[in-house]
Amino acid sequence: MSVDQDSDNELEENYYTFLNLPIDATSDQINAAYRKLSRIYHPDKHVDVESKQKAEQLFNRTKRAYEVLSDPHKRAIYDSVGQKGLRTDGWELVHRTKTPAEIREEYERLAQAAEERKLQQRTNPRGNITVNVNATEIFSPYDDTQLPRIEVSSMSISQSIDAPLNRKDTLTLGGNLYSSNGNGSGNFILCGRRLVNKGWLEVDIGAGNGPLLGVKGGRTLSSVVTVNGGTSMNFRDGRVIPAIFSTLAVQLDKHTMGSLTLNVSTQSSMTTQIDSSTEKHAWTASFVIGFPHIYLSAAYTRKIIENELKLKLAAKLGTFGFLAEYGAEKKVSKYSSVFAAVSLGVPSGVMLKFKIVRSNQSYIFPIHLSEEIVPAAVFYATVTPLLVWFFVKKSILDPMRLEQKSAEIEKTKRNNEQRLARQREEARAAIDLMQHTYERIVREEESRGGLIITSAIYGQMEDNSNNFRDNASIDVTIPLQCLVKDGTLILYRASKSELPGFYDPCIGEDKTLQIEYKSRNQTNRVIVKDNDAVLLPSSSSN
Repeated sequence: MSVDQDSDNELEENYYTFLNLPIDATSDQINAAYRKLSRIYHPDKHVDVESKQKAEQLFNRTKRAYEVLSDPHKRAIYDSVGQKGLRTDGWELVHRTKTPAEIREEYERLAQAAEERKLQQRTNPRGNITVNVNATEIFSPYDDTQLPRIEVSSMSISQSIDAPLNRKDTLTLGGNLYSSNGNGSGNFILCGRRLVNKGWLEVDIGAGNGPLLGVKGGRTLSSVVTVNGGTSMNFRDGRVIPAIFSTLAVQLDKHTMGSLTLNVSTQSSMTTQIDSSTEKHAWTASFVIGFPHIYLSAAYTRKIIENELKLKLAAKLGTFGFLAEYGAEKKVSKYSSVFAAVSLGVPSGVMLKFKIVRSNQSYIFPIHLSEEIVPAAVFYATVTPLLVWFFVKKSILDPMRLEQKSAEIEKTKRNNEQRLARQREEARAAIDLMQHTYERIVREEESRGGLIITSAIYGQMEDNSNNFRDNASIDVTIPLQCLVKDGTLILYRASKSELPGFYDPCIGEDKTLQIEYKSRNQTNRVIVKDNDAVLLPSSSSN
């Protein structure tokens, strides 16, 4: 569930990084890290007023991190949903033995309760526009002397809007318009849904091709079994046309769901279906016995998460003939995706399908290229989406993403301006308070021929160079030296900007840490990305 829109731009403190701990740190490690920073930042360790004020500010931050990570209940909340979970009212009601998954569910419940007063202001608009294009004359022209005709053979538009009345009751108003070969039709439907104990109940009233009355409902019978069903009556041409449907769904395992659906109407059918979905794969298979056709269908989806891409294959075989389809879906933004597929079949021929999804709105363009399976039609149907995607990506999407990234960075800076200013002041104060510790550690390391940080720069580098950008980097030699223990420096996988004495000099940009150091009288230099782990001296320098 979404919280405040600006929450995605709010920077949160990383307590683990501030204490320089791994996320699986033990109680002993947490206590040791707290004691180490307390020796530097405790106000009683400083004499003059200015140093005491700086120390108090940093000691409070240290104590805040320690209080969360040393409390198993608070730590579980923080690990599951971050600082926003600790700020959510109502956690005092949560049992302390809940698992992280249960804590996340509880946070979602509490956040939803906090948003309840805004419920009546919300709608959930959903829409679908389908434009069927007939382009069969391109590959089988009736007259070679004329240009092939491309025409819209049919079009349909559907839209629905939810109107929540309270936490349990929702009204939905929907409508549909359809036009084909100069003839049109339309309908609308009003649905009232109520959530009841372990289920839901819905009443439908519609008009269009005659009045329509319907009742639907569903219920969870157990942790793995759900059932839903309903009936409707369509009053048309002086007669009543009834319809009944029912579905039984069973959770077969963690990733697989099986269902049995029965439809009794003018076109009755019985469907057996199995769906399975994991992080990288999804497949579905169904067998339909009905009128006028009996068929078997299967579909497979390969999810390439790092590229936000899905590759899809589908096939259907039955008394109508056969149909095969292949395609790909690409996510182009947080709420938008595009899909292209080629379908080959008998008697349907070759068809190219485009689909654009923006939030809950879908725009579908099926283009009928050939009434038979023609190799040329298959080739162009396959190549055309790739060329279109390449052109759109280079000329529209890439520039738009750069612009959005810049706008997001600026928004994050504005939303966190005060916090970033405070971080800069805290970093400078921390370095001032570290001076005595820094000098002591340097003397100890020099006496044993250990690890001396001679220079450390953190920030953004210039393109194609090892130089750091002006006003986008900071000197972190002293903070890093203070993290050296017994000739070793360990930094864990996390952004370095939360380490004591650090801050983010170029928010939203890729950052690098460059360290020059001496160990066993040898000079070395390492360059690591912001989130990479660091272990010095490295094995290559030994």
